[in-house]
Amino acid sequence: MASVLRIFAPGAARPRLQDPAEIDRTYRRARLSVLLSITIGYGIAYTCRLGLSVVKKPLIDGGIFTAEQLGIIGSAIFYGYALGKCINGFLADHANIRVFWPTAVLVSALLNIAMGWSTVLWISVVLWALNGWFQGFGAPSGVVAMTQWFSHSERGRIYGIWSTAHSLGEGLTFVGLSALVTWFGWRGGFIGPGVICVFVALILYSTMRDRPETLGLPPVNEWKNERGVVLETARSRSTWQVQLSILKLPAVWILGLACATMTMTRYAVNSWGMLFFQETKGYSDLQAGALLALNPLAGIVGCVAYGFVSDKLFHARRPPVNLICGLLEIGSLLVIFTAHNPLVLTAAFLVYGLSINGLITSLGGLFAVDIVPKRAAGAVMGFLGIFGYVGAAIQERVSGYLIQRGTYFVDGVRHYDFSAAVTFWIGASVVSLILATSLWRARPAE
Repeated sequence: MASVLRIFAPGAARPRLQDPAEIDRTYRRARLSVLLSITIGYGIAYTCRLGLSVVKKPLIDGGIFTAEQLGIIGSAIFYGYALGKCINGFLADHANIRVFWPTAVLVSALLNIAMGWSTVLWISVVLWALNGWFQGFGAPSGVVAMTQWFSHSERGRIYGIWSTAHSLGEGLTFVGLSALVTWFGWRGGFIGPGVICVFVALILYSTMRDRPETLGLPPVNEWKNERGVVLETARSRSTWQVQLSILKLPAVWILGLACATMTMTRYAVNSWGMLFFQETKGYSDLQAGALLALNPLAGIVGCVAYGFVSDKLFHARRPPVNLICGLLEIGSLLVIFTAHNPLVLTAAFLVYGLSINGLITSLGGLFAVDIVPKRAAGAVMGFLGIFGYVGAAIQERVSGYLIQRGTYFVDGVRHYDFSAAVTFWIGASVVSLILATSLWRARPAE
């Protein structure tokens, strides 16, 4: 076990480079490689967690699983992800991210390939829960790499760019996997991303970087001449002590609840949106997938815009932008679940994608990273993960139950009543907005 743990240990610091030009050149090249890896790499790896969302209708139509059973399987990944993100978030602050994260991507890819051959409920639950655990390496690894390679003054903008990764992943899922399922059946929704992500894991190992010190570079805040800007606790405290200190911050707990309820709505749309539009609007797999793909398409703009707007217009204050995004999200959901005109639905999904992804950027991590010490960045991401993905798991079970209860047959044809589920989804967003707005006066920790 000790030898296994050593594989993930941070590398030793190299002798400090002395040539300023070489330091600048090395930093610029490494930062670009890290940013592309945690954004594009995470986006592609994200497809290994959403395959079940695309294949629900063929699994139900094929008599393999019921909607309630799919709710059980779907909740398993969120419980696994919540626990995995929490524990791995604490570990990521101590780990060599270059090895830590690609290893998880590889295992997640293999689990997806296995899911493509499972038609037994308990096996699928176990595989999908394990997949959630290893998917839980991604967000903490990205945040730790970000805080190691980018300074405090860049955080909002860089976090916004990185947050486009999940939008990229959702877009690839709803368009790419919908096509794979159309061509190869439901198995293609799991095996396709699994095979691709085996190669992604190998590429990430070659493009990710450990801490700057392992390349002979100074810490990023020293390089950027921002020593006075960094909000860090005393160095006399261990990283473990700093990590535990976040549990004493009431704002972190409130953010956890706001994240949980926001994630309920987010994953309700991602997980059940395909079925909703197929059954209530009569859309095909590709039509429903194309409509849902508008969410991540707009989300790319939403993530980047959130970082720039909150940094530049509100001087790194997140609550005002949270309020704007929350109101836009709730309004767009009301239109999405009631409108029938394709143009109106398209416009509503673009607004929804813009606003929900702004909230994901903030409530999913940026706001919390702002108010905790740098050495607890991975820990607070893991802590939020417990709330966010337990909330998503509860949503999956409740939604599956409500949809199953609303299922009825007319002349042997299955029909669905989504009204109870839709009320539940929109209500979660309202609660999230109230909680997030209560932190209007929250400030970074000194």
